[in-house]
Amino acid sequence: MRRPFRYLFLALLACTIVVIDQATKLSIMQAMRLDESIPIIPNLFSLTYIRNPGAAFGLLAGSSNAFRMVFFGVTSLFALALLGTILFRLPEKDWMGQLSVAGILGGAIGNLIDRLQYGEVIDFLDVYVDSYHWPAFNVADSAISVGVVFLIIHFAFEKKDVPLLPHELPPAS
Repeated sequence: MRRPFRYLFLALLACTIVVIDQATKLSIMQAMRLDESIPIIPNLFSLTYIRNPGAAFGLLAGSSNAFRMVFFGVTSLFALALLGTILFRLPEKDWMGQLSVAGILGGAIGNLIDRLQYGEVIDFLDVYVDSYHWPAFNVADSAISVGVVFLIIHFAFEKKDVPLLPHELPPAS
């Protein structure tokens, strides 16, 4: 497949994730009050509108607004640059790697938009068993998580031609 089409397709995937992420967050903000929870599957899954000022699992949530904005701004830009570099350096035939990175990129952009717009991330997917809750998350978080899992699996099972060490080379005839 030609490079321009490939990059267009990957950009479309990332943009689709961003659009779905932002549309679902907007819908939740319009339809629910902050901290409101609507059970969907009792004792398992609810829609719960919360705002997370911190990182994953609420890390750094207690830090000052200024610190969080600078920290998350710098780390987000670094992460986006790193993901873009990885995406462009992956071999053209490595579709699994490219799709995974595009998904991570779309999720990272979706959460960055929240941070720039609201100073925090909108979360609403609440998975739990009785009173044991997984931290609430959103579509962007899901795309990042799925992309990372697929990337790990992909790299773990990727077959590479590893050059032989000098002592493993067959004797010269």
